[in-house]
Order: sequence, then C-alpha cells, then structure tokens
Amino acid sequence: MSSLPHALEIDPESSLQFTITRDPATDGSDGSSRCTMTLRHPGHTKGYLAFKVKTTQPRRYLVRPNQGIVAPNSSETVSILLVDKDRQVLYSTYERLGQSALDHSKDKFLVQSCAVSDDFSAKFQNEPRMGGEGGQYKKELVEELTAMWNKASSDSNLPVYNKKLHVRHVVDTGANAAAIKGGGGTNGAAASSSLPASFQEGVDKRNNADKMSPEQLTDEVASLRRKYDELVAFSVNLTAERDILNNTLEQTKRDLNREMATRTALEKQGLKVGSRSQDSRSNKSGGGVSAKTLLIVVLVACLSAIRATNSGSLDVLGSVPVIGGMLGFDSSSTEQPARVVLSDEL
Repeated sequence: MSSLPHALEIDPESSLQFTITRDPATDGSDGSSRCTMTLRHPGHTKGYLAFKVKTTQPRRYLVRPNQGIVAPNSSETVSILLVDKDRQVLYSTYERLGQSALDHSKDKFLVQSCAVSDDFSAKFQNEPRMGGEGGQYKKELVEELTAMWNKASSDSNLPVYNKKLHVRHVVDTGANAAAIKGGGGTNGAAASSSLPASFQEGVDKRNNADKMSPEQLTDEVASLRRKYDELVAFSVNLTAERDILNNTLEQTKRDLNREMATRTALEKQGLKVGSRSQDSRSNKSGGGVSAKTLLIVVLVACLSAIRATNSGSLDVLGSVPVIGGMLGFDSSSTEQPARVVLSDEL
C-alpha cells in the first residue's frame, strides 16, 4: 500500500483472477467470465484523484469504466470482462495441456492515478453517468479525461502513480465444484476429476484394469505398443527432416560466403559485377549506325549520282579546281564534244 498523496488503494493488490468454466451459462451467472477491481481514495489529500486502467490485451478484456475520477474517502468499482471468444480459447488450451498451460499468462493490467485541479474535478461532480454508478461519463467528459492523460504522459513534472497487476486464469469444472460441495469421494477421485478430458480416458482405463479379462489386457498392451512404435517412427522422421534442413542450411551458407568472397575479390581488382552486360546493352542502344541504314544511304547516293550524270548536272563540278581534278573532269573540255561523241557512238 502506497502512502503517496496521488496514489489510489487498489484491491486486489497484485493479481486479477478470472474463473473459466466449460458452460458458464449453467452456473447461475450471465454466462461471462469477469472480475472486479476496487479503487479507493485514501484521503491523503483533499483533492480528487483521476485514474486510468490499461491492459496489454485490449481486445481480450473490456474495462468499464477505464478512466474517471475518485472523490476523497470514496471508491470506484471497475468491472473487467473476459471476451467469450478468448474464454473458449483458454478453456480449449486447458483441455489439451492442463491448468499448467494457463498458469504463466503474460496478460497484465496497469492502473495509473494522479491528482487533478479543483476546476477540472468540478466538471465531473453531480454529473449523471451512463448505466448508473460505475458507468461511463458522457462523451465530452471522456474526451477531457483523455486529453488530460495525454498531457500527463508528456509532462514529467506531474507525478503519476503506476501499479501493475498480473492476470491469472483458473478453470473451474462442474465436477470439481460438486466434489468440493459434497465433501465426499477419495483424494484419487478428486485428483482425476481435475484432469483435462484428454487424460481422463487413460485414467479410467487404468482404474478399470482389474476388471479386464486377460484377452482385453493383451489387446490393450498391443494397442499401446502400436502407439509407441508409431510415436518412435514419427520421432525418427522428424529427426531425419531436421538433419536434412540443417545440411541444406549449411550448404546455402557456404555458397553465400563463396559468392561474397568472389564479389569482394572482383571489387578489389577494380572490376564491377555486371559490367559486361551493361556494356553490351550500351552497344545495342548506342548512337552507332546500323548496317541496314548505311546500305540505304549508299543506294540513295548511287541513284542520285546516276541521275545527275545523265542530266549533265555534274559538269559544273569541273570548274572547281581541286574537286574537278579529283573527279577526272577536263577544264578545257566543253559540253559540245561530249554530245558529238555520244552521237558518234549512236
């Protein structure tokens, strides 16, 4: 119990217990698994104290109310409901693995409390709550509480009291309850009734072994031997698969290390992986002239030259000193002899 002026007294102090049954609707309740938590203002200060309840599993538990304020020397009851879907999952786990599987729950609750100003607490005084005492405040007040807690979480100067509570899930079977109420039966019967359903059949068979005939005992032993052999074969297969996976993993690691070593060696020599492919792509997409384009240009040039020769258009190049000599034109020749020669040839 804390003596801080902004700390609330919490009951229970360390853990919250949820009782799980197979069919909760038959035990006279509303068919749900829930527990309550009492928050009491110890009266160390005359001001109101605000509280907020958090959980690591917000989808599994419904907390009402999850925040509010408490007047001096008064208390607030918080109801925590375990969602039915999760209740069924927990009971199924109990049937398969027993109570020990539920004894190490990681679910936790956190209760925070801090002092509030008189102006802030005055807004909540004499305000009706949805569902009566213990219900939620109206929307505007809930939003103000949320804003206040957001500010408190970021303000290091405001002292906040934090209290963690662990969660325990306990399965209460109808057979256990009847045995406890009746007070009868031996210790062995009470112990066997608390076992999960998957183990209860084997216990019944062992208890009835004295009533079995020799043939039945022989069949039972043979059945157990077959199950044992199947279990051994299954374990051997699992071991073989594990070895294969381990060998594959080791081989993959060696290949990866070899590839990394090769890349490192190439980089040290100034070579880059993939440069050849990049060069080939650059040659394909570069600015060079293809053979097809070059052939078309040459063909067009030849046709143009033939047409120019037939029309006499190239004679003008003979007057150019350098080009005329290179092309074999005679500067003294005229156009008339060329025509005469052509007529003679004809």
